[in-house]
Formats: sequence, C-alpha cells, structure tokens
Amino acid sequence: MENMVNNLTKAYANKRVFITGHTGFKGAWLVGMLSKFNSKIAGYSLPHSSDQLLYPLIRNQLYEDYVGDIIDGDKLKNAILDFKPDIIFHLAAQALVIDSYKQPKLTYETNVIGTMNLLEACNALNSECAVICITTDKVYENKETKRAFKETDRLGGYDIYSSSKAACELLVDSYRNSFFNLDKYHEHGVLISTVRAGNVIGGGDWNKNRLIPDLIKAALQKETTIIRSPHSVRPWQHVLDCLFGYLLLGERMLSKDHKIPLAINFAPDSENIVTVEQLVNTISNFWEVIKIKVEVPDTIYHEAKFLHLDNSLAKKELQWTPKLDLENTLKWTINWYKDFFELSENIMDNQIEKYLIKQK
Repeated sequence: MENMVNNLTKAYANKRVFITGHTGFKGAWLVGMLSKFNSKIAGYSLPHSSDQLLYPLIRNQLYEDYVGDIIDGDKLKNAILDFKPDIIFHLAAQALVIDSYKQPKLTYETNVIGTMNLLEACNALNSECAVICITTDKVYENKETKRAFKETDRLGGYDIYSSSKAACELLVDSYRNSFFNLDKYHEHGVLISTVRAGNVIGGGDWNKNRLIPDLIKAALQKETTIIRSPHSVRPWQHVLDCLFGYLLLGERMLSKDHKIPLAINFAPDSENIVTVEQLVNTISNFWEVIKIKVEVPDTIYHEAKFLHLDNSLAKKELQWTPKLDLENTLKWTINWYKDFFELSENIMDNQIEKYLIKQK
C-alpha cells in the first residue's frame, strides 16, 4: 500500500480548501492537519469567542478568514464565490442535543437552511468542487437494538438535533439528484458526500454539555463532575482518526472519482465502544484531579442509550483504519490539556505530526 500521508500531500498541496466552522473544535484541528499538506485554507465562521482557545493556534495558517453566519446565504455565497474552492468541508452547525431542545428553530435554521445555503452557493460556483458535509452518528433511526448502524440503514432522529442532521442527509441527496447528478458531472463538476461520526474527542474541546470539557473544567476548579448517563454506550474516537478519514474521502473526490460512497461512517473499532462510566474511570487513571459522581437528575433530556456505527465501508473503500485505541485516545486527549495549562508550545502541531507518523 502506498504511503497515505504522501498521497494526501500530493492531493491537497496548493488546493483551495474552504472550511465552514473552522473556529470550532473539529474545524480547527482540520485546519491544523491541512496546513501539513500545504493547502490554501479559507475558514468561514461566526466571530470566534474567548472560549474557542484553538483558534489562536491556527489563525496564522489561514489563507482567508471569513466571518459570517451560514444562515446568511448571501454572505456565505459571496465568500465561496470569492475564494473559488477546490473542496469544501462543511462543519458549521448547532451540534448539541441539549441546545436543540432549548432552541429548536435555531437548530433547524443553522443545520438545514445553513446547509441549503452552502449547496446553493455551490450551484452558483460554475467550477469543479468537491463537497463533504459532516453530519453525525445520530442520523439513524435508533431502536436500541445494539446493532451497529450501516450507511444503508433507515434515517431518523428522536430529538431535534438528530432529526435536523437526518434532514441534512435527505437535503444533500435531493440536491445531488436535482442539481449535481453524477450522470451529468461533466456539466456541473460538483461531487457531494456526507460523513457520519460521533463522540469525537481530543484536546481543545471547550464546548458546554460535553463530557470531556466538563471533566476538565471541573477538575481545574477542584470540583466534582456530575455524570448524568453513566450507562450510555458510545463509540469514542480521537479527532485525528476521524479527520484523517475525511481527508481520505476528499482525496478520492479531488481525483474526480465518481464511485465514491455517497454517505460513509467513520467510527472506532469495538474496543473503543464503552459506557460513559467506563470512559471516565479510565480517564481518572491519567489525571488524578478528575473526580466524578453519578447522579441522574429528575428531569433529563432523551438521549440514545446505545450508539455504534459499522466502519467496514470506510475500511474497504478508503483503506481507513483508526490508529488510536481507547487508551491512547484518552491519553492523547488528557496530555493535550495538561500541556495547554503548562503553557507548552506547538501542542497541536506536535500531536498532528505524531499522528501522521503512525499513518506512514
């Protein structure tokens, strides 16, 4: 097998890459990875906030830095037409289940209408472009059967966030049929695929109502973290494993390969699929200041008890395999936060370079 890192370098060198949501957790790590391949990177995001501490680490790696909301269709279209990307990674979203209960309309406006605005911009681009829309592992109709979901399984969504992302999947498919039909690629030059992953963890995630950030914030304040769903089972995956899969798919799309999967799961292997309680107990071994207490509240929003994606398609089509098992996923994550608070330098670059060596 050819060296994947060398192939990605050839594929992305000098390519114009447009990332929505580049100031967020996954978006910032994606900028960091693409900078290793000498891409020309443009980001489009809301103004970065003081708690987005990854942004200063990648700001100087951006070729263009657009500020805007994906709900603003004209602003988004103007940015895309101005930059003329070879490939787009669409990560911008309202990504929290709990917030979707509190702001259902905003969740749909951001996730569905925002994605439609992106696709409309691509329709106006009049040049070849690959588009990867990031959704979630929660797009499937989950009947708690404890079976791993395959890409061909029925879409659904119990909560507003999940259903908004399932709606994005349907929206992308309908745009592909209506405007970007693969049989007429020579006319429009646009390839679109969706990617599904969930419970992606790693250093630099500061989002509220997420397990790892909550643990870190509480530990620094010498507080105990309340665990509300200790028996929920999730596929825990390091952000670099997930993003490497996105990049492999993008490589295929940049080569104008029409036989790409139209939707694809990126998920860890079975040893990374454990309960919340098991995960937290393992993390505690790496940082003794982390303290937890299981306390199920009287009122709790519905969340799936079991989530597991089948990753066999990604392995077959892209020769993608996760490189970090659960222990290393957690160790890398906790070490990043430790280095951050010790004011270590190049903490993102160091982990990316270490990871890419694993892929050679």
